Amino acid sequence: MSSATSTRDVPIQTDTLAEASAFYEKTLGLEVFCREPTLIGLETGAFRLFLDAGPAYGPVFEFLVDDVQAKKAELVAAGCTVEQEDVSVPRCYIRDPYGLIFNIGKR
Repeated sequence: MSSATSTRDVPIQTDTLAEASAFYEKTLGLEVFCREPTLIGLETGAFRLFLDAGPAYGPVFEFLVDDVQAKKAELVAAGCTVEQEDVSVPRCYIRDPYGLIFNIGKR
């Protein structure tokens, strides 16, 4: 079993990317460091907030692992469920048995 390492990235998925971006940029005054059609990265200081186009899960933590597929299988065997997966990235949103949703990505 390999260990996971956290990042300082906190993704928030939203179906209203433009409105969310305007809120965080104008209301909170966060600086954009990445702007793509479906992803906006904002610097907060202690963490980086990513607005990602898609169905909302709320804020999630991100963990990097050596092998996403192997860790996904291990997590599912431990009672987690896969919420969303994109093997082209690769990344996988997981819901743990306690309700927390987190993302695992390739280290």
